[in-house]
Amino acid sequence: MNTYQEARQWLKDFTTSDIRPGLDRVKMMLEGLGNPERRLKGIHVGGTNGKGSTTAFLREPMKEASLVCGSFTSPSVYDYRERIAVNGESISEHDFLECVKAVKPVAESVAKTPFGTPSEFEVLTVIAAHYFAAKAFPDVVIWEVGLGGRLDSTNAIYPMISVITNIGHDHQHILGETIEEISREKAGIIKSGVPVVTCETNRAALSVIDRSASEANAKLYQMTKDFNIVGAKSNENGSSFSFHSLLGNLNDLDISMLGRHQTKNAAAALMVFRYLKMYYALPVEEEHIRTGLKKAVWPGRLEYRDSKPPILLDGAHNKEGMESLAEALKEHFHERPIHLIVGMTKEKNPEELLAPFAGLPVSSAAAVPFAGERSAQAETIAENSPFDQMLALPDWETAWEKVQNQAGTNDIVVIAGSLYFISEVARKMK
Repeated sequence: MNTYQEARQWLKDFTTSDIRPGLDRVKMMLEGLGNPERRLKGIHVGGTNGKGSTTAFLREPMKEASLVCGSFTSPSVYDYRERIAVNGESISEHDFLECVKAVKPVAESVAKTPFGTPSEFEVLTVIAAHYFAAKAFPDVVIWEVGLGGRLDSTNAIYPMISVITNIGHDHQHILGETIEEISREKAGIIKSGVPVVTCETNRAALSVIDRSASEANAKLYQMTKDFNIVGAKSNENGSSFSFHSLLGNLNDLDISMLGRHQTKNAAAALMVFRYLKMYYALPVEEEHIRTGLKKAVWPGRLEYRDSKPPILLDGAHNKEGMESLAEALKEHFHERPIHLIVGMTKEKNPEELLAPFAGLPVSSAAAVPFAGERSAQAETIAENSPFDQMLALPDWETAWEKVQNQAGTNDIVVIAGSLYFISEVARKMK
């Protein structure tokens, strides 16, 4: 193995694509490498939506404070290596190759045990831990949960503090059908004595999170109780708000991410900073926070592109994500005619997923497939959507070309759905 391409191919060929929840394989691999994760200070970010945005709201103020911030996120939008990054810069091909070489014999050894071959995400988690501990040496690492929480491979990490952004309907075939069942999986990242911050306000979900925190003797910092958003206002460039908490206030803050719901994710990050400053002396000051919040962006999440016509890219892949997208369109784009291009995975219900757009000025709607076996057929989406005239088209390029020919100067094109679909569009439009 001498090249990055060979390392990527080994990872693809070696790992299993089956989702087999459990921490045994990842813990064995980490132990085989001398438990590199124990040499890292971490923040664990879980929840249904908003994990990536929260990661950005945490990373940018730390960068402003001249701290080195590692991040492990998924899925990638532009390049596979962006999943493992330092200060937002992807791991280099050389370092990825070297880390794969270090992890390869350990992973292959674990594959011979009764626990079986590790998944790609499990091996990648271990590659990230090795990279951060042996090569990059960041001050803090932000670990984003891949799926669920309790049995996600990132849950092998013991952080300084955890975040649960919110609980919504996603991956029900794995995590459970009810909010309570999904909440139990998400709350599985809560560890003994490790405080947890949550933006969730749903009573059923909060009850599960509160109980899990109590059982773990973990302090719970809860929105509307321990911290709050005051005077949130949307504008064409993002939102402004004030943050009030039992650990101090910050007034008149600005963020550039679109959608008022992003103020909740920013508030979660602020609560984390307040805690880490008080108990770990993290040197992130007010000026770092103000500048960092404004700089924070996350690709593929309400990402505005000033093309002709303008595009809004959003990986709204579940009911709650679509509701936030619809609300953001009302806040920032008012009555501008909308041309909708949607791609989603097979397990989604198109009628339910697209229902939030019912009251919006949708001028045209098109369903498209994307590369990969998880993609729903365009015909299936169109037939089951709430839009009578939704077209089923062969690919997003066809839909985009069609929209360019019919959209007015004040119109906006919304490309939304699965993050795998958004990644495909973003890479080709870059």
